[in-house]
Amino acid sequence: MTFNSLTFLVFFPICLFLYMVVPAKMRVYLLLAASIIFYMCWNPVYILLLLFCILVTYSFAIFISRAADKKQKRILMAAGLILNFSVLFVFKYFNFFGDTINRFIPGLIPSSDLLLPVGISFYTFQAVGYLIDVYRGDAPEKNIFRYSLFVSFFPQLVAGPIERSSNLLKRIRELDTKGTADIFDFRKGAFIMLYGYFMKMVIADRAAILVNTVYDPERYTEYAGFSVLLAAVLFSVQIYCDFAGYTYIAIGAARMLGITICENFNTPYLSTGIRDFWDRWHMSLTGWFRDYLYFPLGGSRKGLFRKYVNIMIVFILSGLWHGASWHFVFWGLLHGVLRVTEEVLTGITGRIREKTRRIVNAPADDISRNIFKCIVNFFVVTVCWMFFRAESIDQAFVLIKNMFTGLRPWQLTDGSLLALGLDAKEINVLFFAGLIMFVIDMAKRLGRDVSSFFAKRSELAQSFVILLGIVFIVIFGVYGKEYDAAAFIYFQF
Repeated sequence: MTFNSLTFLVFFPICLFLYMVVPAKMRVYLLLAASIIFYMCWNPVYILLLLFCILVTYSFAIFISRAADKKQKRILMAAGLILNFSVLFVFKYFNFFGDTINRFIPGLIPSSDLLLPVGISFYTFQAVGYLIDVYRGDAPEKNIFRYSLFVSFFPQLVAGPIERSSNLLKRIRELDTKGTADIFDFRKGAFIMLYGYFMKMVIADRAAILVNTVYDPERYTEYAGFSVLLAAVLFSVQIYCDFAGYTYIAIGAARMLGITICENFNTPYLSTGIRDFWDRWHMSLTGWFRDYLYFPLGGSRKGLFRKYVNIMIVFILSGLWHGASWHFVFWGLLHGVLRVTEEVLTGITGRIREKTRRIVNAPADDISRNIFKCIVNFFVVTVCWMFFRAESIDQAFVLIKNMFTGLRPWQLTDGSLLALGLDAKEINVLFFAGLIMFVIDMAKRLGRDVSSFFAKRSELAQSFVILLGIVFIVIFGVYGKEYDAAAFIYFQF
């Protein structure tokens, strides 16, 4: 049941209506039942894995809180982590490591035909984060139903954000006593959901048509120059609109239920460097790796060399988290190298810039320089995304080579770019929709809350915007082959 499916468009209003009419003490049970139904729509059998994750982390959290000493806590903590990550390994990484070993010793490890459970990386990390928090001193949740809802809350279950117990579990505990969402939150949530659908169905799924054409594993060698460059740029747009679109739908749906979940994106393509990008992209995963891996490894407390090693470990594992393939690992490695290089150069360039500024008496915060850094950073991130999107490292290198060696000015006027799956009308729709998104991102970058601005307008103005948005999505949305809902990219992780 994807957010952009007809099933969800029936499921969510029913869930919302029941949530508003049932007694407050029944809300946890209602949302838990809805979450179980939501997940079972993917593959009913895999609900057992979700329940296993819930029961293991719930039980071990209580055991840890009752442990007599630190040694017992460490043993219980290690056991809980091993159990959870073992399941993740078997279903997501077994074939990857088996295939890698089989390259050196053919036939040593048989392959598995297990399907990857949707969202397993997300809910495993969320549950493990809770377990670590309890190990560090947080009180465990003793109500199994509340905790189960924390792990399985359907708006963010299969693609995040990866929530912390300090936020989501706290809000779940308040469901028994607080009222439903007030009209302001309800309207704000509706607008956020609508914007998420706009990003996904109008922009991401339309951009995917051209991207899939160029990245076709059977024909990618035929494309070069601006064809590859356009596909690379549009994949940057696609993955942002796809993943952020899912997040906005999740945030909006939760807000309409009176629950606030964390932000996951903050205008990442307006960032001025790799560190700034990761502070704005998939922020819940960045925060998870920072708090539960980078800091425990020592962070920056053990010298510069150890700091850079820790950064590389985090990014390599981040790449592996995204997918069980070497091109994902390489993508993570590449970002790690860029992040460390940026860290090394920042001090040097900062001193040079400060001396130059004093000589020419230039302002410390130059807008044109920041715009230039945004453009350069977007291009660097886009090239990195090519390794993420490609089927292999080799394919990515071929496309990058073709992109730089095949640039021909006449490609911009000979119509070849219109033979990649999108005609002139579709390109114009994509450009116009992208412009709307850019304006909203700029407003957010400048500290404006567009959804709150919308929620404060008159009912007539709100109705007009909602109706206009729905009509725009219905007319210009892309609905997948034979009107099947196109799955969100991050569902595979």
